Amino acid sequence: MNAKANTAGRLLIGATLALGMATAQAVDITGAGATFPAPIYAKWAEAYKAATGTSVNYQGIGSGGGVKQIVGRTVDFGASDDPMKGEDLDRNALLQFPAVIGGIVAVAHLPGLQPGRITLDGPVLADIYRGTITKWNDARIGALNPGLQLPSSAITLVYRSDSSGTTAAFTDYLSQVSPSFRSEIGAGKTVNWKSGVGGKGNAGVAANVTKIAGSIGYVEYAYARQNGLAHAAMINRDGRTVQPNDRSFAAAAAHADWASSPGFGVNLNHQHGDEAWPMTSASYILVHRTADDPARSAEVLKFFRWALNDGRALALALDYVPLPAAVVEKVEASWAGVRDASGQPVLKSGY
Repeated sequence: MNAKANTAGRLLIGATLALGMATAQAVDITGAGATFPAPIYAKWAEAYKAATGTSVNYQGIGSGGGVKQIVGRTVDFGASDDPMKGEDLDRNALLQFPAVIGGIVAVAHLPGLQPGRITLDGPVLADIYRGTITKWNDARIGALNPGLQLPSSAITLVYRSDSSGTTAAFTDYLSQVSPSFRSEIGAGKTVNWKSGVGGKGNAGVAANVTKIAGSIGYVEYAYARQNGLAHAAMINRDGRTVQPNDRSFAAAAAHADWASSPGFGVNLNHQHGDEAWPMTSASYILVHRTADDPARSAEVLKFFRWALNDGRALALALDYVPLPAAVVEKVEASWAGVRDASGQPVLKSGY
């Protein structure tokens, strides 16, 4: 074998060893939970793998499922649209931070209805979902929509059948604007709806609204767009008719006091502001404060560091709202609380 062949052989062996080492060092991470942010998490994961080679496998199983899985240590991170309270974070030794902001919309299946053409307000939407407005041509809906011909057909409610942060945010808003809804149905990840059809995940609700004529449901706005569903405009707290988009979601979050609540758990529903969308929510990530596998926990934080900074344009493209830069700084500072067994941060400073 000549010198050139020897050199080529050594280079081939070296490249093969280097590839093997890189493969061995790659740490793929898993997460599960909220379906509200699932479209942007999927887009972030795709772009992050292209940029780094690290796979992020996320299952949208609902916020309740995400909390259960992270508490049970079966995933590297959990996701929930219903932020954990401080005492629950402490009891489970979890760190919580927001990842993205989005909006919930009411969607309807009516003949010829175009997106944004029908207008609702909080009290009317609450009465629809507590079963006291049962027909589309009800006078209260008509008063909000002069000139819009509405059918006399019955309204079929579509709701989440699983434990859902989207339901928690939606019912929180309805409970804020309607004392009757608050006393009869209340707010939470699961509530006892009086009638209707359940769907699993935002995707399940969207699918049922698509199939059932005369139905109304509630989904994160990205699901309405992806499924071509007609969303309702809303009259907000300041009496303005607003459409869902990144500007109205950002307006709802503009004055949030993120530092006031443990785990950044602010309520963005029913905020003041001419442009504020009334059903706005942040979606949250949960990780263990003491890492079983520090390398995997570090990879989770690296992924979200990339997402919060380099993934902003992808979020906007799907009508989510990236966190304000000042909030990102506070979130990244909080990650020093994720430590290994010796008490050292899993994500080294400047790394």
